[in-house]
Amino acid sequence: MSADPSTPFPDVPGAMPEAAAGRPPAVLQVLPALVTGGVERGTVEIAQALVKAGWRAVVASAGGTMVREIERAGGTHITLPLKTKNPFGIRRNIRHLAELIERENIDLVHARSRAPAWSAYFAAKQTGRPFMTTFHNVYGGKGRLKRWYNSVMARGLRVIAISQFVGRAATKIYGVEQDRLRIIPRGVDLSRFDPEMVHPSRLVQLSKEWQLKDGLPVVMLPGRVTRWKGHVDLLHAAQRLPHRDFQLVFVGDHEQKPGFRDELITLVKKLGLQGHVQLVGDCRDMAAAFMLADVVVSASSEPEGFGRIAVEAQAMGRPVVATDHGGSRETVLPGVTGWLVPPGDRGALSKAIGEALALTPAARAEMASRARALMIHNFDTRLMCAATLAVYTEILFPDHHAEPVATPALEGALG
Repeated sequence: MSADPSTPFPDVPGAMPEAAAGRPPAVLQVLPALVTGGVERGTVEIAQALVKAGWRAVVASAGGTMVREIERAGGTHITLPLKTKNPFGIRRNIRHLAELIERENIDLVHARSRAPAWSAYFAAKQTGRPFMTTFHNVYGGKGRLKRWYNSVMARGLRVIAISQFVGRAATKIYGVEQDRLRIIPRGVDLSRFDPEMVHPSRLVQLSKEWQLKDGLPVVMLPGRVTRWKGHVDLLHAAQRLPHRDFQLVFVGDHEQKPGFRDELITLVKKLGLQGHVQLVGDCRDMAAAFMLADVVVSASSEPEGFGRIAVEAQAMGRPVVATDHGGSRETVLPGVTGWLVPPGDRGALSKAIGEALALTPAARAEMASRARALMIHNFDTRLMCAATLAVYTEILFPDHHAEPVATPALEGALG
């Protein structure tokens, strides 16, 4: 293997003959675990789409709470220690995956994360199956060794990028040629994230669980409680708001980073925000959670590859304030469906939140309508699934592949 990630890869596994007659094609998706997050949600959604299309969906991971969603959809989950980044563990997983590929008659291997992708890459070569990847973010790493480690995501026969932002990085940093690159934005399940489908009882239950105060606007930041998600910036921005008639709700796991969680609690006291901030942990009913929010904030200090929170919130008709970098530039229309503010600019973040909270009911309803329309036009999960299955078909059946499903540009989406 070349140590230079910018060079082409002559050893990329090539396309195989058509899937065996008399059985449906089988796709293996490989990722570290199925706990929570955008990678995991996309894996489940594609498994569901495969089964619905009459294909076989097989997923290999270390397991997790979302395994039942794979199995409930009719897919197969195989538990393997794919979370490991240990080189010896990665090497052992090559054998495990090669055995799985042969045993399950896998036709195509789709890797979604770097460490298991290395195992999947060599297992695909070993068994003669085509290998493809999805870039879920712009992988950092200035050192040569780190770039080489990341480069496995560029070694697919086809490489999916979840946004134009990620696609540009895949080309510029890792040399993915345009004929191998497919831009397929993440999708949102518009049947699940639909304001009309959320019964008021769900709002009442969640409001009681979180002990929200009646009549006070809710500023919500969903996402794991980790430093780069912007919790500190949001606290400082909230402290600058002219009135304290709000409640700030952090939705997301805070058990994995107890030190940072305690740091946030200390900062709340230092800024005089006691009684205005709640860390409520994970939420299984995010559609209802968004309905409780008057404004949803995505304040990540580092660019996100796509930014699922902003899309889901807009699908629910919530005003969104997001940082002006990464995938958010492709999902939020400033002044139309939300606000974009410079990363780390606490004054601009505070100003945008204040404007969102000050919207009249009519202006709020108009923004909600535009946001929902944008999501329907560009980010419906069905578009993502159709485009991904088109890539699978393109690889396995090159003489009969379906035309790629294009995603309209944001410009003109509301025209």
